[in-house]
Amino acid sequence: MIIPIFQVNAFAAELFAGNPAAVMVFDKFPSDATLQALAAQNNLSETAFLVAESGDYALRWFTPVREVSLCGHATLASAAVVMERLERKRRRVSFRTASGTLTVKRTHSGYALNLPAYTADIAVAPIGFEQALGVEPWQFLLFKRTGMALLRSAKDVRTLTPNLRALEQLDIDAVIVTAADQDPYDFISRFFAPACGIDEDSVTGSAHCTLIPYWAKRLQKKNLYAFQASRRGGSLQCRHLGSRIEIEGSCVFYMEGTTDLR
Repeated sequence: MIIPIFQVNAFAAELFAGNPAAVMVFDKFPSDATLQALAAQNNLSETAFLVAESGDYALRWFTPVREVSLCGHATLASAAVVMERLERKRRRVSFRTASGTLTVKRTHSGYALNLPAYTADIAVAPIGFEQALGVEPWQFLLFKRTGMALLRSAKDVRTLTPNLRALEQLDIDAVIVTAADQDPYDFISRFFAPACGIDEDSVTGSAHCTLIPYWAKRLQKKNLYAFQASRRGGSLQCRHLGSRIEIEGSCVFYMEGTTDLR
């Protein structure tokens, strides 16, 4: 079985920026064990698996160590594959996923991804969190098993050097670190998920499901411009739409080929 594979940098305007994702296109999903083995072999933060279904696509995402229920950048990369390689005339595509139907549409500068909006609640940080993070946040919030640490300055976010192995041992799956930023950005963030096999993610669409509602309320703005300050970095045009959010960004194809599963 010969499977098309693409490597796409999402939320990127140039080749070596944004967040790389592998996108693999199947006629039907193979076993979960095969999907996980492929994601481990690809060794990127996410591999997206696509299957055409009733005019749109079923979509699943795997890190090198587990399946996840939502991934923004790999969805954007999947939309680029559909609209730039598989069906070049398409202007919009919907994906059926574990987080419901996700829609991506073309824009003048790239693609706009529609995702659910999540509200993080003020919570008590897990024991050992401050020591693992390396800084005391002024507020800690939690949505399901993802923590969000509010720091006092954008500089604190940029210069943070957490103890990743200590973070991995905490009773959370991931942590978003964020602060207000200065012109042109409204806020800045970073995302660490060593328990999911991702020490630091480059540009994390799913984290903005929580970040956008928080900063929209705090800054009293529906339209926001965000920056994720990883080594590769990425900028995101963000809109708060009530129960949904929209993130706009561009994609750059890095590699195209096939995988032989015979």
